[in-house]
Order: sequence, then C-alpha cells, then structure tokens
Amino acid sequence: MALINENYLKLQAGYLFPEIGRRVREFAAANPDKNIIRMGIGDVTQPLVPAVIKAFHEGVEELANAATFKGYGPEQGYDFLRDAIALNDYQNRGVDISADDIFVSDGSKCDTGNIQEIFGAGNKIAICDPVYPVYADTTVMSGKTGTMQSNGYFDGIIYMPCNEANGFIPELPTERPDLIFLCYPNNPTGTVASKEELKKWVDYARTNKCIILYDAAYESYITDDSIPHSIFEIEGAKEVALEFRSFSKTAGFTGTRCAFTVIPKELKAYDSEGNAHPVKPLWNRRHTTKFNGVSYPVQKAAAAIYSEEGKKQVKEVVNYYLENARIMLESLKKTGFTVFGGVNAPYVWVKTPNSMKSWDFFDKLLNEANVVGTPGSGFGPSGEGYFRFSAFADRANVLDAMERIKNLK
Repeated sequence: MALINENYLKLQAGYLFPEIGRRVREFAAANPDKNIIRMGIGDVTQPLVPAVIKAFHEGVEELANAATFKGYGPEQGYDFLRDAIALNDYQNRGVDISADDIFVSDGSKCDTGNIQEIFGAGNKIAICDPVYPVYADTTVMSGKTGTMQSNGYFDGIIYMPCNEANGFIPELPTERPDLIFLCYPNNPTGTVASKEELKKWVDYARTNKCIILYDAAYESYITDDSIPHSIFEIEGAKEVALEFRSFSKTAGFTGTRCAFTVIPKELKAYDSEGNAHPVKPLWNRRHTTKFNGVSYPVQKAAAAIYSEEGKKQVKEVVNYYLENARIMLESLKKTGFTVFGGVNAPYVWVKTPNSMKSWDFFDKLLNEANVVGTPGSGFGPSGEGYFRFSAFADRANVLDAMERIKNLK
C-alpha cells in the first residue's frame, strides 16, 4: 500500500495565486467582452532588456557549435556569473561575500521552500503575518507543524503579526524560534527594514542561536540609500543568516528562471548533541544531489545584467515599475483609500473600504471594475481587510485601472 505524505492534507486551501487565476478565468469565460486588467500576481510585463537578449542569443549560438558547446555545467553556477554577483551585489557595497558562497538556482521560490530540507524536523519556524505564502506552506509540507487552528494559524508555527499599529514590522518573538523568515522589501506590504531594525534581528539570532532566512528578492527597488539591500550589511549577520536573491523582478526573468542563494561559510547549525556544523556544505550536498544547474544561455543572460549597458537598461525597467507604484499610491490615496508601501518596493498595500473582507473586495473589483488584485487574507490572517496591488503592469493599464477604481460605487 502506497502511503501519501499526510502533511499535504493539512493544507486546507489551494495555493493563493492559482485560486486567483481560477476566479479570473471563470469571470473571463462568462464575460468575453470585458477587458480585464491584471495587477494581482507579481509577474512582470516589460520585455528582457537588449543586453540580456544579446547575451541570450550568444549563449544559444555557442550551443550550436561543437567547439563551444556546453553540456552539464557546475551545479552551483558558472564562475562568470557567481563572480559577477559577488562583485556587483556585495563586494562593491562593502560586503565580504565570495563567489564560493553563492548558489545559482532556477528561482527563489524553489530555494525558500527547499532550504528546509537541510534543517531538522524539530525546528520551530517563525514567519511574519501577512507574508509570502510559500514560507508557511512549505513548513507544513516538511512536517514541522500541526493542523490549522480556527484562527487560521498552523499549530507549531510562531506567527509574528504585522499590522498598521506596528508599521507592518514584526516584534521580536517571545517564544524562541530556530528559523526565522524575513522578507524586505516586504511582500505583500511593501515595507522596508532599516539597518537598526535588521541589527535587532541579527543580535536576537546571535543570542538565541537562530538562523534568519532572508528573502531579498525585491532589493533592486530600494531607492533610499539608508535602507540596506542585504542583511549581510549588518555586522555579525554572516554568522546567523542566509539570503535569497532573484533575477525575476530585478531583470524580468520570471519566464527564464534564475536566482541565487548566499550561504556564508561562517553560518552554522547544530546537531542533536549540540555540535556545530557549517550550513554551506549541507546545502551544497542537497543542491548537487537534486539539481543539475541553470542552463548556460540563461546564466550568460543573467551575467549581462552586470555589464555597464545591462545595469543601465535594467535600472530603467525597475524605475518604470517604481513609477507605476507611485501612480497607484497617489491615485488610491486621492480616491480615499488608506495605502501603504509603493516606495522602495513594487507593491501597494491597501486597506479595504468599510472593513470589507479581502476576498469580497477582490470579487467587487473583478466584477465591477474588471481589475484583478490580490486579497490580503491569502497572505495570512493578519492580511484580512487589506489588498495588494502589483506595480508589474503596463503603464496604460495602471492608469486605466486607477480610473476604474476611482469610479467604483
């Protein structure tokens, strides 16, 4: 008799974004004449920049020639890309991260879920609420939780509520966790963390022997020089943190898939007898066993982001989306909404009118304005009463959507 992993049965609802897709498809099928504007799922809309496309083509052409053909590459990523990442994203910012600390992958979503495999089932996980659903769902899948309680929380997870009262920045947990997920700039609230705030978390982790799993997928949207782009800008962080980065929102790689995880050699975890072990070799073992590396043309295209023309072109695209966020922020405020985020981040976090449930607001927007966003409750119980809009949209659609929302009854 084949037995299932019963932890999957604890996940009582489907993953948030497929549910959004299902509702939108049903509405579109019933209303083929409606022009639906999608600002929910955080998928980009602008094309890959010319420098990236040129490198992509060059990489493909190399595969067509026996003298330059590439088969299996190094699972951790080609040196040319790891060296470029280390230099441009870390060393040029005064952060001592080496290319050997970097593991190139096919997406941060995969890495944030897979990372738990190298940590024991007895670890206690702390996550913010609301938060990117993958953190909680993969914690459940890995067997580290009980069942979902009536309040929408899974037994066994330490939830750190983020709301208007605390500026959507969580308080340090009173119950000690082993692993702490943090995401800044934050998805979904669009908030950022100052150096002082991150130092508080690093100090807490050092005192309590925790590990911070830091998701910095949106760091390229930070325009305030006082806001850190990496947790490794904080003294002592290399002893207690690893970091996820992505090219998806930075350079439009949502369809081509490329990201990386940084694990410093200083980072250690413990066995059941209290002996310390470096984390990097464990992830390297998992990575090389279950992954054969990102394709050569994709890595070559990713490296082009760090060329002088690539940097300039990618920055223009990031600024395009930031301008979308600014337009949404100002328009929604003028319409009368209470709005957060939208600065240093590509997401705008909106309080629903008249305490409306977030899925009810989703349905109202879809049916009456033909605009799609993301209901806040899909990110956790503390997201109820809020709604997320994504700036990853075409400018004309952003302007049209804001006008439609302004005219809602």
